Formats: sequence, C-alpha cells, structure tokens
Amino acid sequence: MENATVSRGSRVSRLIDPLPIYIMWLREMKRMFRVKARLISNLLMPVLFLAFLGLPLSMVSMNGSEMFGLPPGVDFLDFLAPGIIGMTILFSSLMGGASVVWDKEFGFLKEVMVAPVSRFSILLGRQAGAMTISIGQALIILLIATLMGVNLQNSPVVLLSIVFMVLTSATFMGLGLILATKLGEMEGFMAILSLFQMPLFFMSVALFPLDLMPKWLGYIICLNPFTYGVDGMRGALVGISTFPLLLDLGVIFAWAAVLAGLGTHFFSTMEAD
Repeated sequence: MENATVSRGSRVSRLIDPLPIYIMWLREMKRMFRVKARLISNLLMPVLFLAFLGLPLSMVSMNGSEMFGLPPGVDFLDFLAPGIIGMTILFSSLMGGASVVWDKEFGFLKEVMVAPVSRFSILLGRQAGAMTISIGQALIILLIATLMGVNLQNSPVVLLSIVFMVLTSATFMGLGLILATKLGEMEGFMAILSLFQMPLFFMSVALFPLDLMPKWLGYIICLNPFTYGVDGMRGALVGISTFPLLLDLGVIFAWAAVLAGLGTHFFSTMEAD
C-alpha cells in the first residue's frame, strides 16, 4: 500500500516539475517585456475603447439609461468597462498560441520537447506565463477604468471577478493552443485567429446588453463562452449581469475545462518538427 502511494507520488512529481514550469514562465515574462510595442499596444486599444466609446456614451446614458437598457443610475461606462477588460483577456489569451507556433517554426519547441521533463510541465509553465500577462493587463485596465470613473461594488464579491478572469483566460488559451497545435505556420495561425477574435468579442454582451440585440443574434450570444466570462465579471465588478452569477460561473468553468483539456491533449501529442 505504501509502495503504491509512493509510486503515485513519484508519477505526479514527474508530471508536475517546478523547475521547467518556472523556466517556461520566466521565458514568457521576458519575451513580453522585451517587446515594448506589444505591451503598449495591448494596453492602448482598451484605453481607447474606454475613452472614445465609453466616456461619450456615458454622457448620453446619464440623461436616459433606459436608452441602453441599463438600470436607473447606471451609466454606460460602468457597463462597458468589464466588457473591455474581457476583451483584453480574450485577445491576449488567444495570442498565447502564437508563441507555440513561433517556437515550432524556429526549432526551439523541438529542443524543449525532447528534454527529459514532462510535456505537461512545459505546457503548464507556458500557460502560466501567458495567464500572468493576460490577468496583469486586465487589472491595469481595471485600474484605469476606475480612474475614469467606473463605480465598483463595495463588496467582497468584487474579488470574484478575478476568478472569472482566470477562467476566461484559461478558456481562450485552450482555444489558442488548439489552433496552434493544428496549424504549422504563423501566417495560417494569424489568419484563422482573426476569424475567432472579433466574432467572439462582438457576438457577446461585451459592448451592449442582450436585450438590445436581435432575437436571432441573442441565441448565438448565449452560445458564446465569452458572454459568460464578461457577464460574470460585470456582475462581480459593478453588480449588473444578464444571467445569475452561479450560471455564469458554471458555464465558463465548463468551457475552461473542455478547451483547456483539449489544448493540453493536443499539445502532449503534437509533433514538434
């Protein structure tokens, strides 16, 4: 019995090795901060959305929140900010797959894959790095939105928004990883990625309430996993949500488990050539 327990423990330790996890995480961090243009552009676009879409429409909604289907006393900036935070996570998480394609093209991935460490540890380190970048950018946008005047809830439920951020990031990192393992070239990856990014963003409740959408589009929005991540963040941050928070949490958790699991499977069985 003791030998079986020790054997299981040794298998787990081989599967999750802290050193390669840390090395791959650190590599993702260094890669991000070395490319200053990428860091700036990832933060600039959400700020522009908040400044040139959120603030003007917020002035309009102050004179009639019912125009946007919002509760009385809630302006459009409060509604929009979680959607823009979600956009930051969506785009950054999907782009996490680009590093896999890049490393595969230049041969680095092959060198890493033949190392005497588990592929799961390699993947975990890469994904941990991508998630750190994604959540970090989202928190910066949240701070900027607060400085612009977004009214957050004075409640511990605000911390639940971080859970939604993590699950949303895991969901779309899984999708990005699936695309990266199935596409061998950066050109193909970026072309396919563009087919996912904008539809996922626009066919959600990130920009406008579900009640303002045509009925046929509403059905598509309800099938979009990004909808539940954004709606959960919005409910936790500003107290406005289309669906109950528990429903949002359950759906985005299920999507994260499925897509992250598939991404892990495809990465573990991928040929590094």
